[in-house]
Amino acid sequence: MKVLVFDLGGTLMQYTGMPYSWVDYYRQGFEAIMNTFNYNISPENINKSIQMLSDFNPRINYREIEYPPEFIFTKIFEQWHLNLSTQKCIKTFWKGLNLKAELYPDAVGVLKKLKEKGYIIATLTDLPSAMPDEFFKDDISELLSHFDFYMSSAISGYRKPNCKGLQMISEKFAIPMNKLIFIGDEEKDKKTALNANCKFIQIQRTARAAGSIKNLYDLLDILD
Repeated sequence: MKVLVFDLGGTLMQYTGMPYSWVDYYRQGFEAIMNTFNYNISPENINKSIQMLSDFNPRINYREIEYPPEFIFTKIFEQWHLNLSTQKCIKTFWKGLNLKAELYPDAVGVLKKLKEKGYIIATLTDLPSAMPDEFFKDDISELLSHFDFYMSSAISGYRKPNCKGLQMISEKFAIPMNKLIFIGDEEKDKKTALNANCKFIQIQRTARAAGSIKNLYDLLDILD
């Protein structure tokens, strides 16, 4: 049994036009809540909310522990004195960011070919900070049927480079963790593979480091 584990953002898909850190878009999400529910919040409270959400952003403050969106937003909304459901506000916040998910053009075709070759396909993805797993899965719905096992930071409870997610995948398929092959684009993906002592293949679609591949078609050549 050969198990391939794919990172998602930057590897199989992207949010078009979004940087690694989404802090500059937080105000847009909070304003969407205010406008949708006609809820007036002072500029000071908005700025404080942005700062609180930024403090949870692992691109700014390193963390491996994953916090549920409800935990993060409940803390933020304490100062708003909301009489609305936190779930509705979270949904409105993320809708307000107007995210556009885009699958890379080689993703589905290569996954199909790998399945035909007998590979088991799993994922290991860190969710955008404070994004519910079900929202992210909606954005990648076209990919889900090609996975034998979906693993995210929300499920494992840890973010990369912690290798807890890889450990759970290895247990799922009863294969030693060091026999997994992890494919990702970031340095933290590489560190995750090192922590798990498994093989890592780095994909870099723009600026390439030595030894990386430029697209998923190259992956087919490497695995063959």
